[in-house]
Amino acid sequence: MLNDIFNILLPHFGLGIFIIILLVLSMILSPRFYKYARLVSIIGISFSIVLMSTVQTEPQYFGFHNSIMADSYTLLFDFMILLCGFFVALLSKNLIKRTKRHAYTFHAILLAALLGAINIVSANDFITLLVSTELLGFSTYFLISISKGYHSKEAAFKYLITSAVSTGIFLFGVSYLYGICGSLNFSQIYEYITENETSLIYSVSAIMIILGLASKLAVFPFANWVIDVYKNTETSVLAFLSTVPKLAMFGIICRLMVFPLSNSFELAFGISALSLITALWANTYAIRENNVKAILACSTSANASYALLTASLVSVYNLSTVIFYLISYVIINVGIFAYLNIYGDKNSFELSAFKGIYHKNHILTILYTILIIALAGIPITSGFIAKIYLFSAIANSGLIFVPFLLGLLLLTVIALFYYLKIILPLFEECDKNSEIKLLMPKFSQKFVLITSAIITVLIGIYPELLIQLCRFIAYNI
Repeated sequence: MLNDIFNILLPHFGLGIFIIILLVLSMILSPRFYKYARLVSIIGISFSIVLMSTVQTEPQYFGFHNSIMADSYTLLFDFMILLCGFFVALLSKNLIKRTKRHAYTFHAILLAALLGAINIVSANDFITLLVSTELLGFSTYFLISISKGYHSKEAAFKYLITSAVSTGIFLFGVSYLYGICGSLNFSQIYEYITENETSLIYSVSAIMIILGLASKLAVFPFANWVIDVYKNTETSVLAFLSTVPKLAMFGIICRLMVFPLSNSFELAFGISALSLITALWANTYAIRENNVKAILACSTSANASYALLTASLVSVYNLSTVIFYLISYVIINVGIFAYLNIYGDKNSFELSAFKGIYHKNHILTILYTILIIALAGIPITSGFIAKIYLFSAIANSGLIFVPFLLGLLLLTVIALFYYLKIILPLFEECDKNSEIKLLMPKFSQKFVLITSAIITVLIGIYPELLIQLCRFIAYNI
């Protein structure tokens, strides 16, 4: 047991210790000491990142009766999850200033969500996966509802209902798979399906499992929550919601598709079709929206569907593509929500409210524009490389998937329209009587925005190192 703890779980224990510290401080400290909550959270996340150096990855390490595992794949996803959590903690200053009494509780819940996310990626059986998913899910409900008012509570409730339904579907799929294979362990299920012929029930259970997990990615038909949740949630929480759950879910979905659920063509075709439907819904819905948060919600759903389609066409090349796409995507999204965090949660997020904002905020707006065009897939950004890499992966997956590729290419062109809807008002000339908001960013907000924009451009100019890393990770899964 001690070997398992020291070889796998030290980063998890690091987060757990700081969760307890934050909960104790929430009970003994006065609300006037709220400023220290963010510092404790940042130290806790940094401490866990440092402890990742103790994790054994070569060879793969299985612990606690094969219920969890560690390798270079889980290590990369854990690092990206903790890095995104670090950025979210930096962006939370304005939020905890408004909710001083809940500052320590907020950061304890944030660390609990990160703990659930890294446990999801490390899971090697369905019981561990279910418990970790629920830990992430319940933490997310509270993060969404942290703001005062009816709308944030409504958003959290919609997310809760959708997640409850998707969890039921996931458990139905797991129960059928257990009936077929007699095990909940990924390794044992993989051994069974390689030695025995699979049936239609196996494919049905595989589809239900992936569909249940994919609800966190806002995939159709579980995408109805995403618009309202994004509109009514604080920007610092949105920076979390658009990155950490996506990394965790893709981390486990890719592993499931490569191993225990790999013997089902119906799964690949069904998830590909569902991804294309999601992309169609998200891109067409975004065209008629005039709220920046709502447009970014649709963008989140669309980008998740692109990556999910590629992941469903299981191959090493496709897996490396998905990893590259996810890294690029989360860095871009953190930067975008850093800018919106600077803009302020109490202001209107209608497109008209951003009119002419460039004329008083040159550098910040240019950085924001770079990140938006990266989402659109314009050179010279990481978004362009990621989309080219993704389209080439689908093209190499066989002639039967060429229609899916053509559909995605068309939808990507359509998406340019609503990304331009976000950018163009920023540079418009305003009437002399119009008041343009002067943004006054704090150091932490500027740090997140500038860092994400620089990384986005660097990857766009010189992607080879990251591509090689992603291929190494994919080959060693």
